[in-house]
Amino acid sequence: MAGEPPVPLGLLAELTHRCPLGCPYCSNPLALDARAEELDTATWARVFREAAALGVLQLHLSGGEPAARRDLLEIVAAARAAGLYSNLITSAVGLDGKRLAGLAEAGLDHVQISVQDSDAAAADHVAHRPGAFARKAALARDTVALGLPLTINCVVHRGNIARIPEMVAMAAALGAGRVEIAHVQYHGWALANRAALMPRRDQVETAEQQVAALRERHRGGLVIEAVMPDYFSGVPKPCLGGWGRRSLNVTPTGLVLPCHAAQTLPGLAFWSVRDRPLAEIWRASPAFSAFRGTGWMREPCTSCPRRERDFGGCRCQAFALTGDARATDPACALSADHGRVAALAGVGADGPYRFRTHRGAGPGPAGEAERIPAPSCRASG
Repeated sequence: MAGEPPVPLGLLAELTHRCPLGCPYCSNPLALDARAEELDTATWARVFREAAALGVLQLHLSGGEPAARRDLLEIVAAARAAGLYSNLITSAVGLDGKRLAGLAEAGLDHVQISVQDSDAAAADHVAHRPGAFARKAALARDTVALGLPLTINCVVHRGNIARIPEMVAMAAALGAGRVEIAHVQYHGWALANRAALMPRRDQVETAEQQVAALRERHRGGLVIEAVMPDYFSGVPKPCLGGWGRRSLNVTPTGLVLPCHAAQTLPGLAFWSVRDRPLAEIWRASPAFSAFRGTGWMREPCTSCPRRERDFGGCRCQAFALTGDARATDPACALSADHGRVAALAGVGADGPYRFRTHRGAGPGPAGEAERIPAPSCRASG
């Protein structure tokens, strides 16, 4: 891309990789950053000031579980001082109403709670944490009572896709103004669990019809955002609006990434906020320049009329499925590798999950977690 890159609008601040849950679709890296290597409060405050100066408007405080940070209140206050709109993305485990009230007083603007299912037993099973569902519901009610806007995020997969209407009804009952129905992205632990998480085509088609009907039913009230699996669509999704165009991620140790899974790509050099200002990283980092714009593309992307809309699709998915980060995303029907996606979309099984461990090991033989059947998580029909 010639000239100055676009101004980023959002910053995902991954405060920590520590998390009390063990979800089988966790998108964090297989090798987790250690607590001792996390950025301190003052560095995060500087990053927020630099982000605001760069043009960022929205700050998403994420993890892991951001409530694992003892200095979360100071971090929220620093976001408010920088003039950023702050959204806390939380599992709700490790956070209670009293602490949330303190965060609201410090300037927190929005809360997003992840809920694994509308069924409590199924949700707790996927979270790999007994009692998690009840704690999520309690914090949702505390959020609304404090007058904070609430989003409920539901990750959809083979085991719960049949319960989308119930998940939307749950979000409405909890007082949410927005609900995200987001299909699993197959990176990290989700890649190891792909067969157990992959829905059937008929499930996806039914879900799309249900979402359309639910949007009509809740029009003017509950906002429903939905991202369905592109393994079935034939059209790739743009990576966060295009690689290095709208947002950036800062990892717990300070590396700045164009997207959450960018570290899965070999050969990219990621600069750190410990060494360089955020504006320099955004404008000049080799990692951000690698796939920004359309100049890196090959055919069929080069001549495709959608190239400025989907930007060749997801680079991380292209690498995961083809071994080539410059390849057309195989989710695209024009890709020479689309047959791989079509074949994988048909490989699903009601088998056990490999739950995420917290030892920093991947889901291979050395790091494989306990495998437990999940009959309560299976969709019927």
